[in-house]
This record gives sequence, structure tokens and C-alpha cells, in this order.
Amino acid sequence: MPVPETIAQPGSGVETDTGPGRPQTAAEALRPHAEHAFAHELAALAAADDRPRPARWRLSPWAVATYLLGGTLPDGTVITPKYVGPRRIVEVAVTTLATDRALLLLGVPGTAKTWVSEHLAAAVSGDSTLLVQGTAGTPEEAIRYGWNYARLLAHGPSRDALVPSPVMRAMSRGATARVEELTRIPADVQDTLITILSEKTLPVPELGEEVQAVPGFNLIATANDRDRGVNELSSALRRRFNTVVLPLPATAEDEVDIVARRVEQLGRSLRLPSPPDGVDEIRRVVTVFRELRDGVTADGRTRVKSPSGTLSTAEAISVVTGGLALAAHFGDGVLRPADIAAGILGAVVRDPAADRVVWQEYLETVVRERDGWKDFYRACREVSA
Repeated sequence: MPVPETIAQPGSGVETDTGPGRPQTAAEALRPHAEHAFAHELAALAAADDRPRPARWRLSPWAVATYLLGGTLPDGTVITPKYVGPRRIVEVAVTTLATDRALLLLGVPGTAKTWVSEHLAAAVSGDSTLLVQGTAGTPEEAIRYGWNYARLLAHGPSRDALVPSPVMRAMSRGATARVEELTRIPADVQDTLITILSEKTLPVPELGEEVQAVPGFNLIATANDRDRGVNELSSALRRRFNTVVLPLPATAEDEVDIVARRVEQLGRSLRLPSPPDGVDEIRRVVTVFRELRDGVTADGRTRVKSPSGTLSTAEAISVVTGGLALAAHFGDGVLRPADIAAGILGAVVRDPAADRVVWQEYLETVVRERDGWKDFYRACREVSA
């Protein structure tokens, strides 16, 4: 059953009407979709890719993995890494999408689940926008379909009155759909995916018809393992997924590299000047987050209490980006301890009572005694007072 398309597709050259101003192009977006931001890399990979491709895939599985993990092509094009972690995790995720099983990316907050799902969809289908954002209020229509009620009341159920969901559109086009925060969605709404994933069909009983998925269709879901018990997946639904767990960065240097790369990308999109050398402060933020997260200092000598927050890599990126903005607009452009101290305090102290005690104890027993950290200690003391 053909499904009406209601929005312009990425890469179609169609501009989005932004209202009073002139139309907006993808290049002008504050946060371009992956298929636009890395279009040159995807094009270079497609040109160099001579390996077999599954039906309707833009790239072969090998090229999709290269796009995520980075590499250098024979023509000298450098593919920047989008994910820093075990190669086998990416290979399993890509291989899953080449089968008839859906992919579930599971991990603690800030392990790049959304980032990886977006880049996988961009590399496989050239479109990462077929997205259902899961919340406690996500309705069944967001996964199945809805209705244009004006047309429905005027003419009754018809194809013209049908409003397809991103999942339905992906099925009809043989593309990759994404469902974010699956375990935040109510259980009865989650289960609407069972028929879609097992039978590869979506019944439309009002029309006496069904939408059958064409080759190339698959689905990537993300879930936060801190949300267990909120709306846990039924065993029937979980069986339809191949689960891949995304771990936290294995080493401090890996995490520093991830934060530095992402901050640079965000800084460019926000038109912030590049700091002369911010890696020392990035390393300091990562060190603090990892020690508080692990409950022990990097040298293994001192046990510390952990706060209630996750202190994820994503939060470290946010702290450094905020510090860079402070340095650019209210400083001399150099990222200093005073620029990141307030951000760290906000990330660590989520519970004003318990977390503040944890932070003060860490400052006095670890930061205060660490060589070369006096300026950071003073900055943190000042904002914590």
C-alpha cells in the first residue's frame, strides 16, 4: 500500500519554509542531520565502496562500519570517527541491520546511543529523520498511523486522510526507522511494534488493508538501562531485537578524545572561536567525572563517594562547551578552570543535600592535594561557596 509523504526528504534539494524569513537550507541548520553534516564523507565512501550492499542500502556493511569508526580511503579522504569504542560492537550492530532482526542499543545515559543510531540510519538509508521520540506520553499513533480529522470527518476513512508514522514511512520506502528511549514509552504502545517486527506488516483495519515492509526496512531502538522497571520491554518484544550494549569509554584518553572532537563540532556550529589549547581543561573535566563515577581516584589509592548523577561523557561535553562559550564571550578566549567550574558543579550536585557533601569531600580530599590543580581548586571553591 503506498503511503502519502508529508515532508520533503533529506537530500531532495527541497528547502524548508521557515515562515516570515527566507527558506532554510540544511547548511544553515543549527544542528544539521548526520546525512547533511557528513555528506562529503558519505559520498566519498559510496564512490569507493565496491562491496555488496543489502537491498536499498546506500553503502555496504563494511563502508557503514568505516563511516562510524573512521579511516582513510584510497583517494586520501579521511573519514572521521563518529564512535570511539570496540570495533566488534559496531560490526555486530551493522550486521544486525542487514538481517531481519531489529537493533536495540542499550546503555547508561551518555554512551552515545542516539548519536550512533542517527549515524547508522544516515549511512544505511541516507535519512536519519524517520524518528519516534519516546516519552511517557507517546501515543500509539506515533508508531502506527494517525488521521487527518478534517478529511476523516468530511470523507470517512481513506488513504488521503491517513497520516503515516515515521515507522510506516520507513516500511513503505525500505528505510531505517528510529525509536528513541523505547523504555519510556508505555508498555501497551511498545507492543504495537511486535507485529511490525515479526510479520513485517502493519494492518490498517479501518481501510481493510495493510502496509507490508519492503526490503531494506529495519528499526533501531535505544533504551537507557537506568530506566529498568519504568516500562520494561515484554519478553515478546525483546525477542524481536538483537541487543547491543554500548559501554562507557574504556580509558580516560578515549573519553578525552571523544569530548574534544564533539566540542570542536559543537563550537563550529555555534560559531565559537577555537581555544588556543583547551585539552588540559578537557582532561581535568574527564578525570573528575571518571573518578566520581568509579568511586576511586585514577591512581587507585583513594576511595571517593559517587553522586546521584550519571556524570556521562555527554555531560562532560556539555560542561566543556559551556566553558568554551564563557571563555569566548566573557574571557580572553582561553579555556580556564574558572570557565568550567560552574558547569562541573551543576553536573555533580543534582541532589542539593547529599551531592553537595560528596562534592565538598572530593574537593578537599582529592582536588586540593593534587599537583597542578590549585587554580582549579580555587575556582571550584569559589562557585561552591
